[in-house]
Amino acid sequence: MAKRYSTLQRIQQLDPERDCQQICHLIAGYEFAWDVTRSLELALLKTFCIPSISQLLDRTGEFIHRPQKRYDDTGLIVSELVKYGYDSDRGSAALARMNRIHGHFDISHRDYLYVLSTFIYEPIRWMDRFGWRPMCETERLACFHFWREIGDRMGIRGMPASYSDFEQFNLDFEREHFHYSLSNQHIGESTRTMFLSWFPAPLRPLVRPGVHAFLDDAMLGALGFPRASAPLRWAIANCLKLRGRLVRQLPPRETGHFYVDASHRTYPEGYSLENLGPPHMLEELNRGSSPAEN
Repeated sequence: MAKRYSTLQRIQQLDPERDCQQICHLIAGYEFAWDVTRSLELALLKTFCIPSISQLLDRTGEFIHRPQKRYDDTGLIVSELVKYGYDSDRGSAALARMNRIHGHFDISHRDYLYVLSTFIYEPIRWMDRFGWRPMCETERLACFHFWREIGDRMGIRGMPASYSDFEQFNLDFEREHFHYSLSNQHIGESTRTMFLSWFPAPLRPLVRPGVHAFLDDAMLGALGFPRASAPLRWAIANCLKLRGRLVRQLPPRETGHFYVDASHRTYPEGYSLENLGPPHMLEELNRGSSPAEN
């Protein structure tokens, strides 16, 4: 069992600010590879609970007509950053790509801040509930410093200076801005349909309420989704906790597994940064850019 915690022991010897890129690399690719992806899917749904965000996504049509591409593009850019670090050639190219895409849209700094905060706090909360162990203080602070630095490089203004202040912003923003809107529901339903498409057709009616079971009442209300039954919510939560206990018995992962390493439905033959972004914008986005192949 001591070996199971060898990566954690390595992380605890690092500095959460100076070494945040290395720590987030270990978190996402080694310690919690599956859990980080699931927690960021929940973070994605949370951003759709904000009408100002969902209205923009509804207008662009990307999450309505091409939800799988939008999902894969987001996952790949995030994974490029956590696998290679924002100081690497690949990481800086991915960040530049993201900035070029975002530059075509009018997005408020507070909406940017909220989305950024979900990348910090949703994985932490997920590990507290369902991970094989909770994140340690070094890991929590490293997530804060990692995404805060990315926010700086995105030019986001008004970022809270401390972990606790940013978390309070996240909670206050949700209380103030989680409201139902038709655009929330449109984007939420399209994303739920995408999730269901990952399962065989006969299972989809059974999986559908399972998606709702992950969501709290504030999210359900904002998205216009029905509440799952109490037994189903209990069963899913306890299955995830049981998975965490089973994973705790496994040896530490020796080989990293990142989202960029997986096969993607949108890019079965592989991708480059030149592929990422809304199709009608690709020609403009690719002027003067250098692709990172995978």
